[in-house]
Amino acid sequence: MTDLASRPRLLLRRLHQVMAGPGSAQERLDKLTTVIAQNMVAEVCSVYLVRAGEILELFATEGLKKEAVHRTRLRFGEGLVGLVAQRVLPLNVQEASTHPRYAYRPETGEENYHSFLGVPIVRHTKVTGVLVVQNVKPREYSAEEEEALLTVAMVLAELVGSGELVDPAEIANGLNQSGLPLTIQGQKMADGIAMGTAVFHEGRVEVTHFVAEDVEVEKARLIDAFETMRQQIDRMIASPEIGTAGEHREILETFKMFAYDRGWQKRIFESVDAGLTAEAAVERVQQQNRRRMASSTDPYLRERLSDLDDLTNRLLRTLAGRMDGQDLHEPSIILARTMGPAELLDYDRTNLAGIILEEGSSTSHVAILARAMGIPLIGRCRDISEHVQAGDRLILDGDGAQVLVRPSDEICETYSESIAFQHEQAAQFRAERNLPSITRDGVRIQLFINAGLQADMAHLDALGADGVGLFRTEFQFMVSATLPRLEAQQEFYKNVLDVAQGRPVVFRTLDIGGDKAVPFLPREDEENPAMGWRAIRIALERPVLLRYQLRALMAAAAGRTLSIMFPMIADMSEFKAARNIALKELARFERLDIARPAKLEIGTMLEVPSLAWQLDPLLKLVDFVSIGTNDLMQFFFASDRSNPRLTDRYDLLSPPALSFIRMVVKACDRAGVPVTLCGEMGGRPLEAMALIGLGLRRLSISPMTVGPVRRMIRSLNVKQLEDYILDMIDLEDHSLRVKLRDYARDHLIEL
Repeated sequence: MTDLASRPRLLLRRLHQVMAGPGSAQERLDKLTTVIAQNMVAEVCSVYLVRAGEILELFATEGLKKEAVHRTRLRFGEGLVGLVAQRVLPLNVQEASTHPRYAYRPETGEENYHSFLGVPIVRHTKVTGVLVVQNVKPREYSAEEEEALLTVAMVLAELVGSGELVDPAEIANGLNQSGLPLTIQGQKMADGIAMGTAVFHEGRVEVTHFVAEDVEVEKARLIDAFETMRQQIDRMIASPEIGTAGEHREILETFKMFAYDRGWQKRIFESVDAGLTAEAAVERVQQQNRRRMASSTDPYLRERLSDLDDLTNRLLRTLAGRMDGQDLHEPSIILARTMGPAELLDYDRTNLAGIILEEGSSTSHVAILARAMGIPLIGRCRDISEHVQAGDRLILDGDGAQVLVRPSDEICETYSESIAFQHEQAAQFRAERNLPSITRDGVRIQLFINAGLQADMAHLDALGADGVGLFRTEFQFMVSATLPRLEAQQEFYKNVLDVAQGRPVVFRTLDIGGDKAVPFLPREDEENPAMGWRAIRIALERPVLLRYQLRALMAAAAGRTLSIMFPMIADMSEFKAARNIALKELARFERLDIARPAKLEIGTMLEVPSLAWQLDPLLKLVDFVSIGTNDLMQFFFASDRSNPRLTDRYDLLSPPALSFIRMVVKACDRAGVPVTLCGEMGGRPLEAMALIGLGLRRLSISPMTVGPVRRMIRSLNVKQLEDYILDMIDLEDHSLRVKLRDYARDHLIEL
């Protein structure tokens, strides 16, 4: 590539000759990739062009497999190519496969190429494509080489802009009437991809009459409306789809509590007494509530605004004689500014494909309910209603947190194929659910799931998991307006254990605080909430809260094994204090002759590095250890996992991280204490392979990752892998990812 830096004019002249020469636009583009690869001393040169809906299609290549041309497609933001288009910036990567956005496309044959340099092809400030060069040898391209490729991209933009390769009308159709891009970004709040017709949620009734002609008549209308509204909510709670317990039922019970709130009702009637119509009184009180709650610094109160909006709108629709919800005659995606949980249940689930909100958060009641019901939801799509019309075709891409408005038939076909592939793969994994997680050399690996909703428990049978290695208990507290009653907690935990049918369930005690606000505890702003007043720190400062939860857990597990673990333990004294509280509660059950667990197992999360240097005395007290990699690795690298600027700075497959985990595993093995890894790291087949090579035999992972990890396990030989990885973890490499991927390929391990 040094030739290019010293002779740019020669290359540009050659490019212009090809562009002005004979042949179709496609033929000339093919020749251009060959010329660029030769002059840049690159094994690969590829050109991806933008199609409608911000899809990048491989149009020409020198070096990759020719059959991938016009077949390989990536969305903006997907893979390294999509990242270049999304950021409109060059991307220079020495080891492409280590980048967190790396998306492997097997049809291209690109697995042999390590280094990657991609630049955007820009015409009139609009991205029209991406130009990429790749080399087999890992290397970082120089600034001069990067600048040279940008210059080449400018020349390519001329050919792309001619319209001979992609019809300009196709791209124009990808814009809405206001000229804004077809793709609207949001925030993923419930997983999934959905396709359907846009339907606007009728969230409000316009109040037109404000002054009451007869106050008593207005009061009578209000009484009837309150009664009708409450009957609707009671019917929702009694619905078979809601079930007898679960956090989504808790949400509706909280919602019902608002509906029966006497203070709210009293203020509305007082407004009618002042001379307003029933509708105007409801509207006035809600405006007062919005002013009061919107100014609150309590995030829980701000989130409850949508619940009160739901009740207000429901009451107004009842007064106006309107029915709740809308009939959906085809797969539909509901658009709303915001939505309450009961409003979601007004819709027929049969044709409700997804939800798009202009506001909202992942902890809102409607988001939690959508996740429990398996409905894809994207929030924070600002002003989307200005760019969408009722009846428009939409694609809700939960993975990319984006909405595609009026996509072409071709784009819909692409997404349909992707959805069909996911369904087909999921069906294959379900078919394999009864296959044992045993390696080729006979080593049994236990696969547990992480859960937090009662709806998650259905995955145990569907996926053939060994149990629940981590049940997060805080959601029940986050969705309740008050501290959940002891009986409600006990019923909830009992239902979880009943569904498990004897399979182990490990309950993590409350991990609240930080970004998990609950309404019954004061919350102060913290500069570093992840390392602040949360989890066991709250529990030890408020021991009654911990005792209350432990009492419910012990009563729920009467006659059965109860496994509990404490989160965020940074010092052995914290574990001792929490353990003593648990043992005192168990002694209380014995003293009062209350039915109690047949066996109590007490463990700890290891997610603060300091605890690893207290393992020897700690392991004499604990019944088990769970390595929580999500928090552990961000503390290990002092790297905020939510900061996008740091996502590719550190690699979990680096020698230091793997050596640390190996140290913990060996200490637990020596002490005969079971150790499980809980976290996203264990749910990725390559990382899971490395963890097994380090000696881990128990993984607790997201339900959706059980199938791929099980398939990987059944294809590997543990003894060979251990010998390989233990020779590698003392290296000084930044990451072992590429070496491990090569090992998996050479040994036919399915990733």
